[in-house]
Formats: sequence, C-alpha cells, structure tokens
Amino acid sequence: MQTVKRLYALLLTVAMLAAFGARAAEPALELNLGPVPQRLARQDLLANPALRTVDVPADVAYHRSMQYRALPLTVLLRDVPPDASVQFTATDGFVANIPVKTLLGAGQAWLAIETQDAAWPPLKAGGPSAGPFYLVWLTPEKGAVSPEQWPYQIGKISLAAALATRYPQILPKTSAQTDAVQRGLHVYMVDCASCHPINGGGDAAVGPDLNKPHNPTEYFQEAFLRKLIRDPAAVRTWDKRIMPGFSTDALSNAQLDDLLAYLRQMARQRQ
Repeated sequence: MQTVKRLYALLLTVAMLAAFGARAAEPALELNLGPVPQRLARQDLLANPALRTVDVPADVAYHRSMQYRALPLTVLLRDVPPDASVQFTATDGFVANIPVKTLLGAGQAWLAIETQDAAWPPLKAGGPSAGPFYLVWLTPEKGAVSPEQWPYQIGKISLAAALATRYPQILPKTSAQTDAVQRGLHVYMVDCASCHPINGGGDAAVGPDLNKPHNPTEYFQEAFLRKLIRDPAAVRTWDKRIMPGFSTDALSNAQLDDLLAYLRQMARQRQ
C-alpha cells in the first residue's frame, strides 16, 4: 500500500510540474499601464469576454487579408489618460510609440492574439510568425495610421512620455524651426523612430542612428536616398535586411521632402 501511495504522489507531482511548466512556457504580455504592472498569459487574454474574431482586409505584416482572435485596445486602455502615449516593445527591439488618441480613434486598434491551435503563418520562410501578440487596425485609412504603427511580436505595452520629451536631442534647435523641419520631425517620430535613434536618442536600435557618426543626407546622393526610402532593395540588399519600403500611400512625396529637411537640419546640429 505504501508503494502505491508513493507512486501516486510521484505521478501527482510530475503532473503538477508539467502543468506549471506549460503555464510558464505560455506566451505572456507585460502591461505597464497603471500603478501595478501586470503579466497576462495568452490564455488569460483569450478568456476575456470582449474577445472577438476580426477581419483585417489589408494586413501590413502579411500583405493580404487576415482573420484574428483579438481584443479591442479600449479594454487595455480603459484607465489610461487620453493625452498619454503608449509604447509597444517587440521582442526584436522594434519600439512603436503611439498616442492614445490615435489608438482610440477612427483606425480601430485591436490586439490580435495568436492561439495555440491556430498558429499564424511565418512572416518569411523558416521564420517566426507575427505572434503571439500583434497590434492590428480595422480601418487604418480613417485614422491616418502609418505602417510603422502595426507592431508585431509584442512583448510589452507601457505608458510612456512623448518621445521628444524623453529625448530632447531629437529636436531641431529653436533657430531652425521652419515648418518643413517641424513636419519632418513628426514624420521621423511616426515612421522612423520605431527602428532608428537620432543623436543617440530613441527607444529602438533595430537600425543605425540617423545622425551619428554621420547623417544619410551626407553620404547618399539625394536621388538615391529617396530611392532607398521608397524601395531599399533597389539600392542595397542582403539576407538580413529588414527595412521596409515606404510607398507614396504610406509616405507622401511632401512628407518625404519634410523628412529630408529635418535630417539635413539635424546634420547641421550634430551633438
């Protein structure tokens, strides 16, 4: 009888350890949106009563129509001030800082959650998917949402002060605040800062600093710099290149002009 009891206890312990191990291995999302940080396992998010199936007609990561199990971001941002900024940090170092007003606006932001029994396709052959957590938009055209505001492989979502507040070195000096330069600063913060710091300021380091040791306006002829931004592979390419191209739908010619005006000004005030 003692042998049977010991065997039962051993089996129970093994089962508990296996369950704990499975729980520990379950993808989790870090949330720092209030006074108490949270860590929510995927199964906890999938159990939320607000979970829905959503269709994304023009998915930025997959370049086609996709369907997801997702939560409206309003569920996570319920107690967040409307004038705040939210930082989405991906596991590969990509960081998107998005105003709450944009997240709660007409673009309809949802947190897509990759389920264990219906894994998403890999982003490229042999690579990982966009999961386990991905910010998607149902009507991005209505909210002026940039392709860089679709962070995937999200590991953490946090409240953060505005980028320019935390990194004043990205600001053009007062004497050079022309309208074009200021508009270019905005383009940089929306479309470039998720990968590139400037003057050592920024949250991400996926791509190189855009002003140190030199500015791309200094080492690229303008025509080729414009071509690089529109279609990076047409200028230089290698197996690990990850920079996307910005079509005129994503970045208008006028916005590109403004971005270059900002970069030229930052080259003149390198710190």
